[in-house]
Amino acid sequence: MARGEGAEQCGASLLTVKPLNKEIKTVKQKKQNHLSLCSKLCYAFGGAPYQITGTALGFFLQIYLLDVAQLDPTYASIILFLGRVWDAITDPTVGFLVSRSRWTKIGRMMPWILISTPFAVLTYILIWYDPPFEKGKVIWYLIFYCLFQSMQTCFHVPYSALTMFISSDQKERDSATAYRMMIEVLGTVLGTAIQGQIVGGTSSCIMEPDVLNNTTLLKTSVTKASLEDTKRAYLIASGVISFIYVLCAAILFFGVKEQKESGRKKTELLTFTQGLRAVMSHGPYVRLVLGFLFTSLAFMLLEGNFALFITYALGHRKDYQNILLVIMISGTVTIPCWQMFLVRFGKKKAVYYGISWAVPFMILIISVKSNLIISYVVSVAAGVSVAAAFLLPWSMLPDVVDDFKVKNPNVHGYEALFYSFYVFFLKFASGLSLGVSTLSLKFAGYKTGECSQPEAVSLTLKVLVSPIPVVLIAVGLLILRTYPIDMERRKVNREQLLKIQESETDSDSESSEFGSQV
Repeated sequence: MARGEGAEQCGASLLTVKPLNKEIKTVKQKKQNHLSLCSKLCYAFGGAPYQITGTALGFFLQIYLLDVAQLDPTYASIILFLGRVWDAITDPTVGFLVSRSRWTKIGRMMPWILISTPFAVLTYILIWYDPPFEKGKVIWYLIFYCLFQSMQTCFHVPYSALTMFISSDQKERDSATAYRMMIEVLGTVLGTAIQGQIVGGTSSCIMEPDVLNNTTLLKTSVTKASLEDTKRAYLIASGVISFIYVLCAAILFFGVKEQKESGRKKTELLTFTQGLRAVMSHGPYVRLVLGFLFTSLAFMLLEGNFALFITYALGHRKDYQNILLVIMISGTVTIPCWQMFLVRFGKKKAVYYGISWAVPFMILIISVKSNLIISYVVSVAAGVSVAAAFLLPWSMLPDVVDDFKVKNPNVHGYEALFYSFYVFFLKFASGLSLGVSTLSLKFAGYKTGECSQPEAVSLTLKVLVSPIPVVLIAVGLLILRTYPIDMERRKVNREQLLKIQESETDSDSESSEFGSQV
């Protein structure tokens, strides 16, 4: 009887204690998954360096190589193409190395971010330095462009994958991603503003009055003094951007705590081949990448050639930096609107409405006669689509990773691969587009160092910023129509992930309890 009473008491105590432990676990898990506003902002600031430098390079490197470094368009296209291809190759390589990295006291992603920052800053400044020799210029720009892209990859791939390690809750990650996109678009504004306003203040083309016709003409030659001022302005801009790069990296490092993935020790990590096969065999990921490959390529073509288009096709040489700035400010302001839109109507609808919004304005800007007011109006409208193009891919990638996790619950160490392969395809395509577009200018008769260009150059620039991007957007949106992860599927995946996390937490606690008893 006494033994029976003891057994009943023991059973009763187990019944009362175990739910209490589960309740405590649930509370702890909720606290860990919840991100404070400060943590979200600190995480968001980590995305600014990539966008600031990327915007400066995207808008201004082509025109810098052609008009300031005065390289032949063929050499400029080689630098732009090989630099982006090298950058593309390093993404999956770094992604694989990151996925194999061991956990340290500061996390698994943070060491990459911390170590790469000073090298990225140094190589970025040297891209904008014009060496005092002519024969090795092409090699100089190619080497430092490739080195910077490598260091930037070592920063951005771990940072992108960090999205999966700041919280295991979908809503918290989506919220953090929205803050990140806001700061990243703000970063593009800063990159455009700093580079554009500092460089735009100095012009290597001198305006001279035409006394006979009472008009103003561009001097066709570039003076040595004005060219030196322009070179100095590019260096100053690179120094300012480098300072912001270091500041944002410091905010990220000190303000974000990386969470260790539960259940990571249960299976072996994927090899590179296994990771590539697993990632590329996941249908939703392939459709997402292909769709955004075409739409992003359209905006990359627009970005890479827009400064030249404004300068030579529209004739707004003095205003090109302000027009670029208006696009980025418009994008920054509309990011919260797109976030609210996708929360209410879903991400697929946001893709269709957001990206297709730019199409009529792309057509308008080449259809009407050059007019400064129309150019500013089109820039404001285009910024709305730029915001959607920035937000949506990075907001949808975590959904694909979650979907993969649900279907492959025992596979670990793959998160960085999803992000790195996505960036790989985008960068390879952008390198190809920049190389081809710069070569197109060569065949059109682009004259390096001249303040005016032949009519064929103007026509080529119009084709590169309107008809081709419009076709690419149409193809991309058709592919994205087949993307299967909608709001209902996200909800199901979230429920399944919660069950997986609970089972992993229970198994971890049981193994730890067994170890303590032993």
